[in-house]
Amino acid sequence: MKVSVIGAGNVGATCAEVMAHHELVKEIVLLDIKENFAEGKALDIWETSAINMYDTRINGSTNDYSRTANSEVVVITSGLPRKPGMSRDDLISTNAKIVKSVTEQVVRHSPNSIIIIVSNPLDVMTYCAYINSKFPSKRVFGMAGILDTGRYKAFLAEELNVSPKDIQAVLMGGHGDTMVPLPRYTTIGGIPVTELISEDKLNAIIDRTKKGGGEIVNLLGTSAWYAPGSAAAQMVEAIVRDQKRVFPVCAWLNGEYGLKDIFLGVPVILGKNGIEKIIELKLNDEETKLLKESAKAVKEVMNVLDNLKD
Repeated sequence: MKVSVIGAGNVGATCAEVMAHHELVKEIVLLDIKENFAEGKALDIWETSAINMYDTRINGSTNDYSRTANSEVVVITSGLPRKPGMSRDDLISTNAKIVKSVTEQVVRHSPNSIIIIVSNPLDVMTYCAYINSKFPSKRVFGMAGILDTGRYKAFLAEELNVSPKDIQAVLMGGHGDTMVPLPRYTTIGGIPVTELISEDKLNAIIDRTKKGGGEIVNLLGTSAWYAPGSAAAQMVEAIVRDQKRVFPVCAWLNGEYGLKDIFLGVPVILGKNGIEKIIELKLNDEETKLLKESAKAVKEVMNVLDNLKD
């Protein structure tokens, strides 16, 4: 079994490294457009195999998509990273061209693959891959919700001084400032979070989660990579091991939640076929309002992409 990661930058390399450590597949192909870059990253990771005790082989390639042929899953991280002061929407024109080109190569060499998008702006880049791949929507989706919930859980664990392992949470909506946290569905060891933390502190954590990507950009001068790469690897694991995990992912909606023809973060069941099922939660009026506002913001960016094609 083979998984390919397109884009050998920090996110892609982290994703490949995490998958290798977990021995998810026999081979991981790391591909990048920069000469010898993927080869160097792959070799460096492979040289940890005897130290970290895994057998997964990692191979690098400079823009030779034939090396990715017949991949079961392809993770696309390609694109420009976000810089300080730059919104995700600023990236759309350039990154759409990159994702379109990459997707066409993936379809050519791995026509039966499942595509996971990590490139920003996430929601619209997933849409870009979907319309250019012509794959069924269950086989094209974006990594956002796992990253967002990971940040949310980390902040809660820090505030409450508990293990992040005991926190369950769901976030919906677009990836970024319009995401929709759902405190009603947040529990700590089965205990509703609202019983353990004040409303003010919870709201502050929710606000920090919404701006989590920007916080990292301001600290590092570039986008995050450990958490996004690990989140993408967790999605791959659910697919290749057919785990039927319930995760929030950026999925194509066709009437669910009263929304149609849009990629938006919702809880799904992930397994060997990709999205096995979209789970429709019973949202209250306030949650529904926030989700529709998020959908409106995402749709506006999708419309920008549609207009770029003309």
